Amino acid sequence: MADAPLIDPRFKELFAQVSAHIRSRLKLIIFFFLFGLVIGIPLAKEVVEHLLNSDILPAGVNVIVLTPVEFIMIQVRSAAWLGAGLAIAALLVDLAWKSELNQKIPKPGKVVFLSILSMLILAGAGLFYSWELLTPMLLQYLSEDAQSAGLSTEWRLSSFVGFILNLCLASVIGFQAPVLTILAIRSGAVERGLLVQYRRHIWFTTFVLGAAFSPPDPLSLFLVAIPIILLFELAMVFDALTGKKPDANI
Repeated sequence: MADAPLIDPRFKELFAQVSAHIRSRLKLIIFFFLFGLVIGIPLAKEVVEHLLNSDILPAGVNVIVLTPVEFIMIQVRSAAWLGAGLAIAALLVDLAWKSELNQKIPKPGKVVFLSILSMLILAGAGLFYSWELLTPMLLQYLSEDAQSAGLSTEWRLSSFVGFILNLCLASVIGFQAPVLTILAIRSGAVERGLLVQYRRHIWFTTFVLGAAFSPPDPLSLFLVAIPIILLFELAMVFDALTGKKPDANI
């Protein structure tokens, strides 16, 4: 009997569909990434100053700079994050336009307008969730954990700013899961059945990405990943209820 393939062919099909669509929009992605990089570098200085002057820094913590280029590098890193966010936003708008063409919407621009509005609302929700809940709680936890061990808490500028930006931007991007899911299905970029079959893989990937942007403890991991998974599942339910050909197997 022949050995079973290491990778399920259906998973390869899902990956092929996603990668093919991204390759077809590569120029668009690169343009908006570079645009964000250019405008993001001068804006990053203002962001760093705001973070250092805000009350988000826990008591007893000092922020220090260890290398001459550290401040410049954090500006470049922040600008790269902005570029990535703009590239994803452009990709979502492109999916909205393609979805509108596929569904032959009678009112041109309706899907695009609703998608942009949803993206802005979800981005605001992700930013609020990260800034008001995740960031203060995790920074306080990290500082108290170090101080309880008798350690002086001095954080590098790049680590402090990078940590906050990672959480904020990861939340902003992650909260786009409903828009991305619905548009990917209705534009034809990905088949709904493949998303249903690989729901567990999507969950696992979300937890892996959440682990990359949060401290290595279970609470932080769940606080980052669970909202994104819930939004994805809500999008699947919404598509099943409102799509032209709903799939009952969700």
